[in-house]
Amino acid sequence: MTAPALPEHLKFDPTTGLIPVVTQDARTGAVLMQAWADRAAVQRTLQTREATYWSRSRGEQWVKGATSGHTQQVVDVQADCDGDSLLYRVVQTGPACHTGAYSCYHQPLLSGEAPAAGLDGTLERVYATITERLATLPENSYVARLHAGGLDRILKKISEEAGEVLLAAKNSDGPELATEVADLLFHTLFAMAEIGVSPADVAAVLQEREGRTGLKEPKAAG
Repeated sequence: MTAPALPEHLKFDPTTGLIPVVTQDARTGAVLMQAWADRAAVQRTLQTREATYWSRSRGEQWVKGATSGHTQQVVDVQADCDGDSLLYRVVQTGPACHTGAYSCYHQPLLSGEAPAAGLDGTLERVYATITERLATLPENSYVARLHAGGLDRILKKISEEAGEVLLAAKNSDGPELATEVADLLFHTLFAMAEIGVSPADVAAVLQEREGRTGLKEPKAAG
């Protein structure tokens, strides 16, 4: 297969032949890492949709996850307005950082609270955190303890949390209902991560059911 031609406006450093690449999780919007790429690495990325970079320390091309299994499937590649840096938006498998962290950016210099996010983005970030901790199983992690208990344990938790949701709704207790729904969603996301179903998979099913006047009812049994 012929390697794709690169746009002429891309500006690779004239000395090193490299261009900086910022990599972003396409599902959560989180910045995962920053690396470098030469022309051949960018061409390979466009051709294979496997995030490919250039290692300045080793002096060679490398494909993310080729040895660790923590791959990056590229959704799209964008150049900035000046053509001197690239953005890879990827579906990340496992942690992006060599330390085992979800993102390489985990050493805060200035902290603050972001504006409240919508439920969709929050669920994506929670799911990403769960998958990261399933990949690394850090000590004293709730996710690691649930995982060690096996799938039956998490399924039991989902049943228990569903009961708590029903009780809170029955009592018309708004704050308690929000808390119990959050617990139910978390444990449901955990079960999804264990089995390999992503929020995008669920969204795809819902999108298929959307009609012109709103969400279609699920098909009746029988």
